Amino acid sequence: MQRRAHLELFLISFLILFFELAAIRWFAGTVVFLTFFTNIVLLACFLGMSVGLLAARRPQHLVQMALPMAMLAFAAAIAIHLLYWQWADRITISLGNQQASPQLIYFGTEYRPADPSRWIIPIWAVGGAFFALIAVSFVGLGQVMGRAFDAIPDRVVAYTLDVLGSLTGIAAFAAMSYLQLPPTVWFAPIVLLILHFAGWRRPVQVAAAAATLALVGIGAHGLTIQGEVFWSPYYKVAYAPAFRAIATNDIGHQQMVQIEKFGPAYLLPYLLNRDAGGTPFQEVMIIGAGSGNDVAAALRAGVGHVDAVEIDPRINEIGRRLHPDKPYADARVSIHLDDGRSFARNTGRTYDLAVYALVDSLVLHSGYSSLRLENFLFTREAFEDVKRTLKPDGVFAMYNFYRQGWVVAKLAKMAEEVFGAKPLVISLPHRDRIQPEDSQSGFFTFLLVSTDSKRLQAIRARFEKGESFWIHPEPRMNEAVNAFGAAAPPGPFWHRSAPAQVDLGGIDLLPSDDWPQLYLRSREIPWSPIGQGMLAMAVLSPVILLAFAPVRRVRPNWQMFFLGAGFMLLETKAVVHMALLFGGTWVVNSVVFFAILVMILCANLYVLAVKPRNLAPYYVLLVAALLVNALVPMNVFLSLPSCLVVFVPVFFAGVIFACAFGQSREPDIDFGSNVAGIILGGLSEHLSLVLGFNYLLVVAAGYYLLSVALRPRR
Repeated sequence: MQRRAHLELFLISFLILFFELAAIRWFAGTVVFLTFFTNIVLLACFLGMSVGLLAARRPQHLVQMALPMAMLAFAAAIAIHLLYWQWADRITISLGNQQASPQLIYFGTEYRPADPSRWIIPIWAVGGAFFALIAVSFVGLGQVMGRAFDAIPDRVVAYTLDVLGSLTGIAAFAAMSYLQLPPTVWFAPIVLLILHFAGWRRPVQVAAAAATLALVGIGAHGLTIQGEVFWSPYYKVAYAPAFRAIATNDIGHQQMVQIEKFGPAYLLPYLLNRDAGGTPFQEVMIIGAGSGNDVAAALRAGVGHVDAVEIDPRINEIGRRLHPDKPYADARVSIHLDDGRSFARNTGRTYDLAVYALVDSLVLHSGYSSLRLENFLFTREAFEDVKRTLKPDGVFAMYNFYRQGWVVAKLAKMAEEVFGAKPLVISLPHRDRIQPEDSQSGFFTFLLVSTDSKRLQAIRARFEKGESFWIHPEPRMNEAVNAFGAAAPPGPFWHRSAPAQVDLGGIDLLPSDDWPQLYLRSREIPWSPIGQGMLAMAVLSPVILLAFAPVRRVRPNWQMFFLGAGFMLLETKAVVHMALLFGGTWVVNSVVFFAILVMILCANLYVLAVKPRNLAPYYVLLVAALLVNALVPMNVFLSLPSCLVVFVPVFFAGVIFACAFGQSREPDIDFGSNVAGIILGGLSEHLSLVLGFNYLLVVAAGYYLLSVALRPRR
């Protein structure tokens, strides 16, 4: 019986972790804009697991509703997907005032107006519906875990088996991500394991399993996409051959063009430099190389070598295979599948031109934080890293549709502070002045900056003479003339460009590695949609708890609750810190979560061997380590053995939890209380929008002190 209980706990721990990771990826790729709120899926999984643990002693076998509820959640996702695309002229999924006058920008949300003629569905309602459906899908699995914990007398051994199952789940999902396998492969073992726990011979379970796999497959391959669909480690990537267009998670992302015929903006830095008489760029670094347009432009301009940095291997593969100019086949190009910040900090080369090429990832860094993949590219420290890669006459260029004037102002002020010179800002179409309140929708903005570049000085000198730079929609026309002049070159369709004055009034808060929030206007938690989403989860959580857990007979363990809240913030900080050190790639994220679980495993083994009786020294060491992490600037740790700095607090927290759990008389309730605390920690992560990531650890220390104050009296 003991061996069977051990195996059951291992399997359910594997299943819950693996199902959680798969759900985060699939729902983000199927339900439009849920990609920006993947922590809704994460916290729903934790809520369902917690409620199930608390309901472990209920006589009903709640696991039998896991597959039917999962089927409903997947069916709802397909329905939302169809409604959104089939009724594109009538439906807007709205982020509230974020579309009209945003305090926090989400790329891709501005394409449908939120006007009264449309059916407006708020994102918090969509997120709340899926939060409830996913949470209920996990309740039965949590109940199985609670019963497995109850069946093993040695609580530390039981927790060790739980950690081993979770480690295996992370490793298995990482392997599937590496192989870029589709969701139908991910969900096959999930469905089989749920059937194992719910009963193979029940027709309802078999039917729900078949329907779930069918719905997963439908969502995985897209109902409204004409073309190829892939699942990279980051996105659902769809390629439409007719337009050479690439969409990620159903949001338009990039389009491959022939640089000879289209895309004069890609050539602008090279044309400005050439026509001002500057020395040609020879060594170029392109961060966010994507499918290859920027690389093709650099090659057409005659550069000697390009380091093309792209984080997503599938987007790069599409570019290598299908870009009409075949830029990645050129011997002058070196491809680096890496995080841009990590590459810029660690490269040994120096460059004449460093480019941030339309960097906008449209996906969060992980389900544990509200950061997007590119957030750490737009900080003071990141600009310092780029500055170090430039040759004495080198230039840094960044360009994009930055959506709001205050974003352009932040970039301009940050560039000026780091490089010691005002950037040259050019807006296409031209505008004389960019103010913080201006909408930049439809405006393509270039920023060129350097410390003391003769190239950039020559460009400025031409503009200071009163000349404009004239751009033709066909790049070959620009290549044939010097486009600087008071009047346009002969012929139609020439468009004027010239420097824009950027109003920096009121731009006092600039992004840093501790507060990497380029797209957030001020230190706040925006009510729409984040505050509304948090409120929806806060309302739904007790409803689900009351529906399934015997709350009148259960007394939560508040020590375990606050241990969970503190540990969630520890994990969040570890993910963010290691992304800065090694890059925000999916590989780094997987390794970080794996390493955290290994540290917990080491803590369990330490407790089994040493059997600590007094936890006071461990609490003191934990709080001290947290405060050191919080008070010392993050960039200082980047030059120290950061792994120790990050993971030592995890070890102390693991020892405290293992000792407390080892004394548990009600492991299902205690572990359920711990998981419920994780939900509080996940919601508390949004405090980073106000406090920054370092001071999240002060909040974590507060939660750990509460766990001491509220520990049960034995």
